[in-house]
Amino acid sequence: MNEQWLDQIKWDAQGLVPAIAQETGTGRILMMAWMNRESLRLTRETGHAVYWSRSRGRLWHKGEESGHQQLVHAIRLDCDADVVLIEVEQKGGMACHTGRHNCFFRELDATGNWVEIAPVIKDPRAIYGHA
Repeated sequence: MNEQWLDQIKWDAQGLVPAIAQETGTGRILMMAWMNRESLRLTRETGHAVYWSRSRGRLWHKGEESGHQQLVHAIRLDCDADVVLIEVEQKGGMACHTGRHNCFFRELDATGNWVEIAPVIKDPRAIYGHA
């Protein structure tokens, strides 16, 4: 398979690009993660979102622990070629490791405080076996 499409991405100094996961159908932003060439290539080849975990220093197949996989419907590149948008079907209804539907569950209120605006769907300890 031709991989020239990967050369058109502006990878950062660590060989990464930010990837935004957007829910197909609703358009809701689920999460942001990082991808390297291998994770983006695997995402395209398998149809399942694969990210690069900076904290673990390895590929991270979304849902490998939780079972909450992301099935890829489309891969898009922004106008500057430095951000990838992955349109996904979120399995299990949760994209966030906190047990919420998405990772953007805090909103800045008028008093300058971050307020949680989305409920926990499932306790993370029940998903991962730890907090």
